[in-house]
Amino acid sequence: MTTTTTANPVLRVAPAAPAEAAAYFRASLVFHADVSDVAAALAAGGDPGFVVLDSRSTASWDQGHVPGAVHLPTALIAEQAEQLLDRNTPVVTYCWGPGCNGATRAALALAELGYQVKEMLGGFEYWVREGFAYETWEGGEQRAADPLTAPVDGDDCGC
Repeated sequence: MTTTTTANPVLRVAPAAPAEAAAYFRASLVFHADVSDVAAALAAGGDPGFVVLDSRSTASWDQGHVPGAVHLPTALIAEQAEQLLDRNTPVVTYCWGPGCNGATRAALALAELGYQVKEMLGGFEYWVREGFAYETWEGGEQRAADPLTAPVDGDDCGC
């Protein structure tokens, strides 16, 4: 029996072999952290074992940032990272959101200086959309979680 398969856009390029896929996704987790995971680690109290770094401009930082984050715009990393960050503590970078590569550029700059680094997926946009508290130049704020991005049960993404 002969089966003919019309290649649809999804399968036009065949999926990777399972071992290759596992290696790729394992590597992805080495480089990325989820907003919910970062928030949970920070909320657990004590030392989370990492520092959060906001790589945006001062105006953006003033509009809102993750509580306890270090503010270091990407352009200043080369000259100021050593004064603000401990090389033995992993750094989790973030910028505005998925449409911005500022956190990626900051992570690259830090890695090139010898820091262990991950990028927080979703950035500040998803921090706010998932309903986590944030700080502004006026003080603390928190918005209701967006039901399209935040889990219904208040746990992680439900994955």
